[in-house]
Amino acid sequence: MYDNVSITVNQCGLFDNLAIAQRGVFPSTRYQGSKNKLVKWIDYCTKDLSFETVIDVFGGTGCIGHMFKNRRKQVFYNDILKFNYYIGLALIENSKIILEEDDINFILTKQDVVKYPSFIENTFKDIYFTDAENQWLDFVITNINSVKNKYKRALAHYAVFQACIIKRPYNLFHRKNLYIRNAEVKRSFGNKVTWDASFDYYFRKFAKQANKAVFENKRQNRALNFDVFDLNIKADMVYIDTPYISQKGVGIDYLDFYHFLEGITDYNSWDKKIEKKSKHKKFKSIENVWNNKDKIEESFDKLFEKFQNSILVISYRNDGIPSIEKLVELLSKYKKNIDVKQSDYKYVLSGRASKEILIIAQ
Repeated sequence: MYDNVSITVNQCGLFDNLAIAQRGVFPSTRYQGSKNKLVKWIDYCTKDLSFETVIDVFGGTGCIGHMFKNRRKQVFYNDILKFNYYIGLALIENSKIILEEDDINFILTKQDVVKYPSFIENTFKDIYFTDAENQWLDFVITNINSVKNKYKRALAHYAVFQACIIKRPYNLFHRKNLYIRNAEVKRSFGNKVTWDASFDYYFRKFAKQANKAVFENKRQNRALNFDVFDLNIKADMVYIDTPYISQKGVGIDYLDFYHFLEGITDYNSWDKKIEKKSKHKKFKSIENVWNNKDKIEESFDKLFEKFQNSILVISYRNDGIPSIEKLVELLSKYKKNIDVKQSDYKYVLSGRASKEILIIAQ
């Protein structure tokens, strides 16, 4: 359809032997929409681009930013969600600080001189975790907030986030369903042994994984917490991985999925942000143009215009809104050379054989 567009089909499996020369090992993750299984493919598709600085404007799990950090690029990680920002702070901006054993033991021990709050225990009873687990979260989060070093706090938050997710059916906080864990029935999904392992065990496990991801790449990397349109940073390349809107017009709302983690990052003000009529105590709704099928095209156009002086690399799926053809049409207003690459990666929770697309515009 477009003379300046080439379609290149690449299979993810082709790149298993092209491992990034990692100095820090990125942890496995259970976050919805993570590109962790596509890192090698995206690395391969972008390896010949000429750039030294990159902005990951919808940073999410941080796996792509971490990959570019491993390639010795200066990385600016950004995400509007505070819990994601903490991940970027811990694994990308942070270059040398880890959680020592003494730090972990302090965080996991109730201090005699501290009067611990019971906000989670009182607010989320019988929703996500057991009473004992809610009590654990109240005191551990309080201990984390007393840690002075911001990178140690961020690493500890990361460990708590991962512990919370692994103990949740579907790894989400989209409904009140603790009963799934407690019911004595046969299950076609999930693992009761996994769900019932202690928070202490998971915190230590994920803290060690986070420590292994920390490394120095001789660049001044930064983590940011802005709406993408408020970012005031320039870079040679901009990587864009927006929330996905299906052909039916249904968007992924990460705040809805992970509001509990977002609340942890602002523990003392959490109560003010909760929609009290909600059975699962979600956050009050916030308008998000990236979940709105009527505003998504305009938003992409605005984003491409904002970063038109950078190489643009866009991750999307071939069956979403806007269509790939529409994205290419919008990009062609600002870029002369547009390359569309396709992978046959299939999303686990998707009933459709959708394919991952990478658009590179120069």
